[in-house]
Amino acid sequence: MSRIQATFAALKSQGKKALIPYITAGDPHPRHTVSLMHALVQSGADIIELGVPFSDPMADGPTIQRATERALVHKVGLGDVLEMVREFRLTDDQTPIVLMGYANPVEAMGQAKFAERARAVGVDGVLTVDYPPEESGEFVQLLKAQQLDPIFLLSPTSDTHRVDMIVQQAAGFVYYVSLKGVTGSKNLDIVEVGTKVKAIRTQTDLPIGVGFGVRDAATAKAVAEVADAVVIGSRMIQEIENSTEDNLLSNVVSLTQTLRAAVDAATH
Repeated sequence: MSRIQATFAALKSQGKKALIPYITAGDPHPRHTVSLMHALVQSGADIIELGVPFSDPMADGPTIQRATERALVHKVGLGDVLEMVREFRLTDDQTPIVLMGYANPVEAMGQAKFAERARAVGVDGVLTVDYPPEESGEFVQLLKAQQLDPIFLLSPTSDTHRVDMIVQQAAGFVYYVSLKGVTGSKNLDIVEVGTKVKAIRTQTDLPIGVGFGVRDAATAKAVAEVADAVVIGSRMIQEIENSTEDNLLSNVVSLTQTLRAAVDAATH
């Protein structure tokens, strides 16, 4: 059982839902990333989604694009991100880490080498936005051979055939994108999300996480009532962006604790 599977199993046994915050590695500065990861865990995160900076983040809205730009100023690449995970693992061997990024850095390193290095440093799951499931067979096998969970996105436009194709390859959990558009979009329709999640559940036993458009505690609570996990990206990045070096960690802790309380309130 992977760390991701074990985390969801433990939460389910407690009647709880997962809180999965996203941060971009290297934002606002590479020296903060590992400290931020530990702060997220200490304030209630169950799984960390760590963004790999890339120059053309097509699935991301302006907020995460700015985070990527801040990281790229410091030349943070995939190798640096893996090193950050290795450092995090020195004192935390429990919290699952999912790398979220794009195909280009993986291709530059080589798929097999990436999978080996990711496993070696303690990565648990990999979400590569622009590897379509139709073309991911070999990469998925490389990941699974290293006991890494391939995480895939499902969208409001995913029909039953596509959902089936994706869940056959996925492991750990599936990530339902609650909106058409990029990260940080607004106007989340919880009823629609709940209907879609219910439909996806008829095709897989994998936990379902929901992200894109979760902006505050009220939305997080509403999503936790219909999904197995709540993914918070742009809102977390906004908190980082609006913080100074002095209050960065305390602000992120405060936001995470608020979101944790909201997610827990949905299950009681």
